[in-house]
Amino acid sequence: MEYEITHRPSYAQISLSLEPGESVRSEGGAMVSHTSGIDVETKAEGGLLKSLSRSVLGGESFFMNTFTASEPSTLRLAPALSGDVQHHELEDETLFVQSTSFLASDPAIDVDTKFGGGKTFFGGEGLFLLKLTGTGPAFISSYGAIDELTVSNGDPVVVDTGHIVAFEESLDFTVRKVGGLKSTLFSGEGLVCEFTGEGTVWTQTRSPDAFLSWLIPKLPSGNSSQ
Repeated sequence: MEYEITHRPSYAQISLSLEPGESVRSEGGAMVSHTSGIDVETKAEGGLLKSLSRSVLGGESFFMNTFTASEPSTLRLAPALSGDVQHHELEDETLFVQSTSFLASDPAIDVDTKFGGGKTFFGGEGLFLLKLTGTGPAFISSYGAIDELTVSNGDPVVVDTGHIVAFEESLDFTVRKVGGLKSTLFSGEGLVCEFTGEGTVWTQTRSPDAFLSWLIPKLPSGNSSQ
């Protein structure tokens, strides 16, 4: 499977070149176009319970689409939000991804939800993480551009929860307030995630929650005068 990511970083789109017999699984609604010779199968991936947990808890579609080529074909995918797309080649490993950032992967990669308990994300910024496990290519998306941050022992990294895209399993994380109660309520930052250990965190330059906080007050109310 070969790929090309174009229109980066604001309106990224991925073009996948599939040989006969090759397949890719994507989030529902991600397809932009495809050439002839591609069969599409839509199903609740992993069964009813796993699909329900991804949908209700992980913020992903209940159904996923699997595209399989019967001849050399091209498939184009794009995320729902304007931003970038990034390729990760998993080798018998796990990558944690924020809800809404999963775009596509090899069907051999398991996509599940993981509850972080007391360590997880609160405040509408992702209570559950998506857990990508296995071997093969995976593609994640962002709102805005993607930055890569390296975490090393003795040098933790603090990230606003709304700006997290993905992180490696080797990292530990804790969620806490940005400061005291006043800072949490009025600074506009909400909660932050502190990563420790050794590994990589990928962040996005825009936050969907921050955008909604800006947009919603500007929308006309239902009882406004005509």
